[in-house]
Amino acid sequence: MIENRPILNIITHIVMIFGVLLVMLPVYIAFVASTHPFDNIIRSPIPMLPGDRFFENYAQVLGYGTASAPPVGMMMFNSLVMAVGIATGKIAISILSAFAIVYFKFPFRMLCFWTIFITLMLPVEVRIVPTFQVAANLGLLNSYVGLTVPLIASATATFLFRQFFLTVPEELTEAARVDGAGPIKFFKDILLPLSLTNMAALFVILFIYGWNQYLWPLLITTDESMVTIVMGIKRMIETAEAQPRWHLLMATSILALVPPVVVVVTMQRLFVKGLIEPEK
Repeated sequence: MIENRPILNIITHIVMIFGVLLVMLPVYIAFVASTHPFDNIIRSPIPMLPGDRFFENYAQVLGYGTASAPPVGMMMFNSLVMAVGIATGKIAISILSAFAIVYFKFPFRMLCFWTIFITLMLPVEVRIVPTFQVAANLGLLNSYVGLTVPLIASATATFLFRQFFLTVPEELTEAARVDGAGPIKFFKDILLPLSLTNMAALFVILFIYGWNQYLWPLLITTDESMVTIVMGIKRMIETAEAQPRWHLLMATSILALVPPVVVVVTMQRLFVKGLIEPEK
């Protein structure tokens, strides 16, 4: 039993508010910087209140870009396609893999599972060269398929779906079999609805994973039209023989925060439910 002590509640709220302020301060400073002209940003002290260049700065990065990066709208679209493709592909492949491993009896079933699970020890950076070579041989450079397909396999998601399917009562499987439901119908009508919260939680995590990718898009794309938002921010920092346009860079960074925040806020309830359900 947790005791209801007012002093503990006050301390808890103070710590929580302090943590929120600590996390939000850099974001606020970046937003303020994105609303000022360049000259105001490079002077000390930096302004702490929003300026009058909000629409001008954001319109410039969204529509026309900068000398070192394409328009932000195009880069965000590329990142959005990549993030949604990776998240959807990982979930689709992982849930089907887990379904086959749990509900089908075939030779070397557990060997297949442990082979998938062991790939957790091989991050993208370790297998980046052979993966790039395969993608190049298949003609996937400078394409959305090349950005997404090589990254959609996920041992973590397969493991999580497998653990969830193992908690589904055997009586439910037997009842579906008695009613004449085949494997596909059982998967579509029973397992998919039960897995909704798991899928939502994984989608949020995997979307952010795909959105923040830098190394793989850097290797797989050479065309300006395929630059992602993370690549664009990096390129804006490394301007040749010139000081970075910090006000435009901060505007780009703030815009890059919008899609992940929208996804998290939109799916917050399912995301939390998927993490705290008893069977997890």
